[in-house]
Amino acid sequence: MTAKLFILNGDIFMIVKDWCSFCGECAGVCPKNLIQVREYSLVFNEDNCKECSICIEACPIDALERED
Repeated sequence: MTAKLFILNGDIFMIVKDWCSFCGECAGVCPKNLIQVREYSLVFNEDNCKECSICIEACPIDALERED
């Protein structure tokens, strides 16, 4: 498994690291419900993301990272 990149407005917004356990904590805190946990993957709807980073802060194992 390799890290997955999420793109927002043509730039890398978030990186999901190899050690993501797909626990769903990030999906549970997203105020716009943009993240879904599916079988060993995160599905992220970048179109409506406001880049609040709540999902990144909620990750208990620091598997999400924001690209600056």
